Amino acid sequence: MDADSPWRIVFMGTPTFAVPALEVLLAGTDAVVGVFTQPDKPVGRGMRLTPSPVKQLASQHGVPVFQPPRLRAAEAVADLMAIQPDLIVVVAYGQILSPEVLAIPHQGCLNLHASLLPRWRGAAPLQRALLAGDAESGVTLMRMEAGLDTGPLLNRCRQSLTPEMTGGELHDLLAQQGAILLQESLPLLKSGTLQAVPQPAEGVTYAAKITPQDERIDWHRPALWIKRQILALNPWPAAHTLLDGQPLKIFRCRLATGTGLPGTLIAQQRDGLEIACGEGSLVLTEIQPASRRRLSASDWLRGQPALPDRF
Repeated sequence: MDADSPWRIVFMGTPTFAVPALEVLLAGTDAVVGVFTQPDKPVGRGMRLTPSPVKQLASQHGVPVFQPPRLRAAEAVADLMAIQPDLIVVVAYGQILSPEVLAIPHQGCLNLHASLLPRWRGAAPLQRALLAGDAESGVTLMRMEAGLDTGPLLNRCRQSLTPEMTGGELHDLLAQQGAILLQESLPLLKSGTLQAVPQPAEGVTYAAKITPQDERIDWHRPALWIKRQILALNPWPAAHTLLDGQPLKIFRCRLATGTGLPGTLIAQQRDGLEIACGEGSLVLTEIQPASRRRLSASDWLRGQPALPDRF
């Protein structure tokens, strides 16, 4: 197959992060012959079954969609083999590809990963980079192998991180940059000018999945750490504390210099609530009380007759 021949591509992805990459493939000269995505999930108060963002886009373009609960299942593998893809492109699919699946396309399997590998292999690289206070992040295009994000590197782009960047903002930036990286890399891959290089052995870190424990604010931690936690988990799943026994989600804050017993209300500032931390303090500026919408802390304070001493 020469560089000008269109490839038969199977795309595997599920959330919004994967949509720009699929859009690039659909607009290109290669043929997207199938899309694999996670099964529809119940969403909202009515728990209505809702297709993934990737499924919605694929359906709009008439691309066949497959939603196996387990990609390793014999039926799913048979479906994939029947499509006869030249290449599989994976972006935040949500399932591990078995060696049997990895061996199906003769051009291999590519993965767009939202970090500068080998830093932050794993499930939550965006959030972990912000939680750690990294100066930069990015997107890596790699060839897939059986290990967790261990495959050789093909291409990547870098993104500087700012102290006020949220997880949502970084998500949107890297989703678009990943799509551009894929668009630029495919012609180079087809022409043979893009060569994979092994990941370095140094600098490996793992981005563990975000758990409920990660979401709960521990006011004994330093204010800077808690600020990173709040921004990294904005907008989802959101860091929270407790107010009258109910979760109070926090989306924005600023550093302050007050002191006090961790978790106590130091002062009611013009723009929010100042809470003492293990080191320094934080002014909470954008919040969401239980069963309420997101709003500025100053607006919320105007409707509060009394505030607790501790959070």
